[in-house]
Amino acid sequence: MRKVSVILMLAAMMAAVSCGNKTQTQNQQEPVTQNEQPVSQIEQTQQPQLQRTAFMPAANTPDFVDAAENSVNAVVHIMTKVVKQSNTYNDFFGALLGQLYGYPGQTRSNTMVAYGSGVVLTPDGYIVTNNHVVDGADEVEVTFNNKVKKTATIIGTDPTTDLALIKVEAEDLDFLVYGDSDQVRIGEWVLAVGNPFNLTSTVTAGIVSAKARDLSILGEGTSVESFIQTDAAVNPGNSGGALVNTKGELIGVNAAIASHTGSYEGYSFAIPSNIVRKVVDDLLLYGQTQRGYLGVQIAELTAELAEQKGLEDVEGVYVVEATEGGAAKAAGMKDGDVITAINNKKVNTKTQLMETVRQYRPGDQLKVEVNRKGDHHTYMLTLLNEAGNVEVVKKGDSFYNAEFGLLLQPVNQNEMSRLNIRNGLKIVEIREGRFMNSGVPVDFVITKVNGYPVNDKTELEDALRSRRSNRTTIEGVYPNGMMGSFFY
Repeated sequence: MRKVSVILMLAAMMAAVSCGNKTQTQNQQEPVTQNEQPVSQIEQTQQPQLQRTAFMPAANTPDFVDAAENSVNAVVHIMTKVVKQSNTYNDFFGALLGQLYGYPGQTRSNTMVAYGSGVVLTPDGYIVTNNHVVDGADEVEVTFNNKVKKTATIIGTDPTTDLALIKVEAEDLDFLVYGDSDQVRIGEWVLAVGNPFNLTSTVTAGIVSAKARDLSILGEGTSVESFIQTDAAVNPGNSGGALVNTKGELIGVNAAIASHTGSYEGYSFAIPSNIVRKVVDDLLLYGQTQRGYLGVQIAELTAELAEQKGLEDVEGVYVVEATEGGAAKAAGMKDGDVITAINNKKVNTKTQLMETVRQYRPGDQLKVEVNRKGDHHTYMLTLLNEAGNVEVVKKGDSFYNAEFGLLLQPVNQNEMSRLNIRNGLKIVEIREGRFMNSGVPVDFVITKVNGYPVNDKTELEDALRSRRSNRTTIEGVYPNGMMGSFFY
């Protein structure tokens, strides 16, 4: 509606200027002879005035040229190929062939191709994109603005923020620098740069419409959704592209649109750059993200909840419970506290709180400001990991899952190639638990739990939390390559 209004307003302005000039010219012109050309005279006198009044840009008009030039060469086109294997025999005969001959049932492959965008972060070829752009990809090809193509390697992924880091072998690439997404203001001009519908190096402009928007599209559990909402036009293919400010700084990675048709309808959403920076650093340093926890169960503080709990203010995030052994309780926080700020940044929603905490790692100290029924307190607490300590967990480290009774280890690339799989957790040791008498051997690789691919401890725990019934479904592959699935 806003775009239509602007077009109509410009048309009205142009019509008014033309009428005014025409009247003035007719009143001033001298009588003409039959050989003179009055129409040409009118056109000559009108043209300079039309240029001055209708098309002269305002002095304070935002200039996107430099930001666009800085961005287009640092945003790449990404093509991924996923080879899906489909069994020609049912599970029974596939398992029988594996037992008799030591190989899985015959398969046929179907290659699926998908497209997206990515942002170059370093001159030597590290590129951030969305996890859903490269998820499950067997091949990743990157095309730069100068039409150079390179094969990329997936360095790491984080489904909970829908981010992934890939790498190409290159030098002296154009890249974007991070802006501070915490300082982004509603109403600020931004550019979305990407490759919608495979149209490379497309730049669109808009304003920041909202911040800390929760769309509930990444699933439950520990997913973090705190999107920057803009009205810059974003379409399929923009996923993983850049959201930049007028300085050309990266303030977000475009991830989603709100649409009934699958195409842009006025709302687009980007992952804030401060979350992007932290996730990328984690993937580079540790191979997986490091999550810090406050150790609280929280709820939105609504007017109804405030009245129910006898609270005068409706600002902040309500602490339902400060969990035993958690960082908050150890620092002195209590059930019923209202968190109003973290590290001097105000938090008024669950999404704002999660976005802020997500920027820190276990072991980092946070200053938490609390309203306790009118009394204001400040606590310094140290974030803990999910296990309740400050240790860093690196990709490839083995870990124990008590529910399964299994010591598990992420599968390395050589094993994945041999077994023709893209992810998995290998059973290193079977202890007391559900797998003790299941017949599943050591070295069996669990590839999916409840339909979710698993690569590490966090993804396994998220997959277990995702179940909607008492049944857990497990898919995997035996050491000889035979596929297997079962449930309990």
